[in-house]
Amino acid sequence: MSRLAVILFNLGGPDSPEAVRPFLRNLFSDPAILTVPAPVRFFLSRYIAGRREAPARAAYEQLGGASPLLAQTKVQARALEAALAARGQEARCFIAMRYWHPRAAAALPAVRDYRPDEIVALPLYPQFSTTTSGSSLAEWRKLAGADAGLRVLCCHPLLEGLVEAWAEPLAEAVRRARAAGPVRVLFTAHGLPERVIAKGDPYAWQVARTAEALRAAAETRLGELDDIDWRVTWQSRATPEKWLEPDTEAEVEAGASEGLALVLAPIAFVSEHSETLVELDIEYRAVAERAGAAAWERVATPGAAPSYIEGLAELVLDRRPRKRLCPASCTGCPVAA
Repeated sequence: MSRLAVILFNLGGPDSPEAVRPFLRNLFSDPAILTVPAPVRFFLSRYIAGRREAPARAAYEQLGGASPLLAQTKVQARALEAALAARGQEARCFIAMRYWHPRAAAALPAVRDYRPDEIVALPLYPQFSTTTSGSSLAEWRKLAGADAGLRVLCCHPLLEGLVEAWAEPLAEAVRRARAAGPVRVLFTAHGLPERVIAKGDPYAWQVARTAEALRAAAETRLGELDDIDWRVTWQSRATPEKWLEPDTEAEVEAGASEGLALVLAPIAFVSEHSETLVELDIEYRAVAERAGAAAWERVATPGAAPSYIEGLAELVLDRRPRKRLCPASCTGCPVAA
């Protein structure tokens, strides 16, 4: 039987309060994040990390001092191994975080020791961006050198199992919210600077497709209701430049001021972490309550939901050439036209 190695790429997060500043330095030292000359990036990354350390520490303190992302990714890894084994495929999943441990440099020797017949790269970002999946893949290839041969599953924005994992929880959240009045659903995703999208990054286009698919799946369960407004919004702005709009926090405040019931669905995240557990659940919810929202609901991320894991297993085992999803204008799409 062939042996399959699946590398699960994700962002990573600090595992202690002392790790917050080096985590931020790693993040802002990435040329995919700060596209300035290396000497400037060296000093700028340290300046930004210093400025952002205190609020980041405060956020992680509300999570017990560390990010829960690694623990959840380990659960996903074990679930995916089991799903693949049930299909007769011997496989092991390896975790490669981009900005904190375990990083690619630790995962690479573990993959080599496993001696797989095939290596699959599976970023746990549903939508591809040069700043996330692209950066992780570039780091792996740089470290692996001539051994970098990978079958890359660059994205899965329309994966049926993923949409299914979100659809019923979203429909349930809308049903609860409708009891309080008209509903506004915010499909919220981590934002990006507009300059990144202008260079052909496909992320925003793919996020919109995920939102469309999830809305359709929810409406199948709810019916097309006149009192629901659906919007895509962008959160977690990190630099002073112009980012994608509309801003999630501003939309939360605006919708709440209108007395609407709000439902937030974080459709670019498959695990809970500071952007969902703190930014959405604590900070934005407080904004909504102060502004008078009729109700507040937040849809959970898929985590290791069976339909999502089964969908990932099917994706991993599908060895057919990948078809390009993105339009020609998305020049940053890694799949050839």
